Amino acid sequence: MLRFGLLGAGRIGKVHAKAVTGNPAAKLVAVADAMAPAAEAIAAQYGCEVRSIEAILAAKDIDAVVICTPTDTHADLIEAFTNAGKAVFCEKPIDLSIDRVKKCLEVVRANKGTLMVGFNRRFDPHFQAVKAEITKGSIGEVEMVTITSRDPGAPPVDYIARSGGIFRDMTIHDFDMARFLLGEEVTEVSAMASVLVDPAIGKAGDSDSVQVMLKTASGKMAVISNSRRATYGYDQRIEVHGSAGVVSAENQRPVSIEVANGAGYTRPPLHDFFMTRYTEAYAAEIAAFIDAVGGKASASPSGEDGLLALALAEAALKSVALGRVVKVSEI
Repeated sequence: MLRFGLLGAGRIGKVHAKAVTGNPAAKLVAVADAMAPAAEAIAAQYGCEVRSIEAILAAKDIDAVVICTPTDTHADLIEAFTNAGKAVFCEKPIDLSIDRVKKCLEVVRANKGTLMVGFNRRFDPHFQAVKAEITKGSIGEVEMVTITSRDPGAPPVDYIARSGGIFRDMTIHDFDMARFLLGEEVTEVSAMASVLVDPAIGKAGDSDSVQVMLKTASGKMAVISNSRRATYGYDQRIEVHGSAGVVSAENQRPVSIEVANGAGYTRPPLHDFFMTRYTEAYAAEIAAFIDAVGGKASASPSGEDGLLALALAEAALKSVALGRVVKVSEI
């Protein structure tokens, strides 16, 4: 039984609280959040205690933590809990600075600690099935990957200001998925960005609509399309084209039915956001983390995966700023 502490009781903290308590090999012991009512709500729902981060750090009845606090606290918390001998699962990104991430990973390595980064989409059963077909050779050699990822609506502007921007906050999931599916490291990045959804996002120094092209040394390519607005629901699609065929994962719905009548063909709406679309992925992610702590598997996605995805985000930012292709080696 792996005993967990949860750091952060916001939206993603609630998702992980559900995943941890739903696993028979895990127990949620305590939750911490600067907003007491949020922590108390999770404690009441799942029967755990409300403690401070400092108390969880010193606790002998907690083996691992899930970090769901704001991004600018992640690296410090990873180091503190790794130094304390606890396993760490951290939401992406580890930090907004590549240098800070590198220093953080040095601390993890020095302690021989367990660190896993929250790229949950790798654990989605539909995307895993795509990966399985690639591995089996069903479509031959991968040549082109197309990733569509559009949120149903933009987050508040105060969140935008602290998030690190769309490439580090949103597209970073797709950068990781591109690496996962391409099977090779990306060497070149070309990106374009606009403000088409909310002018306030532009005033905050960010974009809300982006297109990114990635290329590997062998010439494999990936195209990512992101928008902070999809009026029809949470749009999550993947297509992988290979030398012998194509494999794709379509949008998922809470109910997969189709109605046909005189008015035409209709289907239910898409999932409304990540909390429902990726429920199975979050559960599988926590299960993989438990296996890693137990020595049954390596921690994956690793801290290094987090670093490489952040490097692609930085390359995309530089590409937009300079209006040219950026080599990852420049970052």
